Amino acid sequence: MTPASFNTRKLTRAAMIAAIYTVLTLILAPISYGELQVRLSEALTLLPILFPEAIPGVTIGCLLANIFGGAMLPDIIFGTLATFLAALCTYHFRKNYWLAASMPVIFNGLIVGTVVHYCYSPSVPLPLCMLFVAVGEAIACFVAGTLLIQVLKRTPLAA
Repeated sequence: MTPASFNTRKLTRAAMIAAIYTVLTLILAPISYGELQVRLSEALTLLPILFPEAIPGVTIGCLLANIFGGAMLPDIIFGTLATFLAALCTYHFRKNYWLAASMPVIFNGLIVGTVVHYCYSPSVPLPLCMLFVAVGEAIACFVAGTLLIQVLKRTPLAA
């Protein structure tokens, strides 16, 4: 997507995705943060399958959710990076749904799991932190994300 192809409709869609991601994460804060997290807003990381403008949308949403949620600086930086990389790869693999949906699970499991271990839960072994984050991410992506994509594919929005 080039800057010239980023029109008002796409900019608005990206902003709406960022706002929904942020609000959903903060409203569900008790399950959105920590080593045992199911950040349901991460279902939105599958939106690049349909809308490339979702890449900046989920990235900014994650950044804001981490800032307003009181995350530590490494979490703000690397958690946002994980979501950005996951969204980019989701877009790249959009023709293979299951591979695309695996990208947020992999990136967040590895990156956010590491951040959770070193910043919040050093007493929990690193592999367990990674596994816990990946399982929560899998629930968000493979359950909520799959439902979201199925619904959106049936609407004129995805056209």
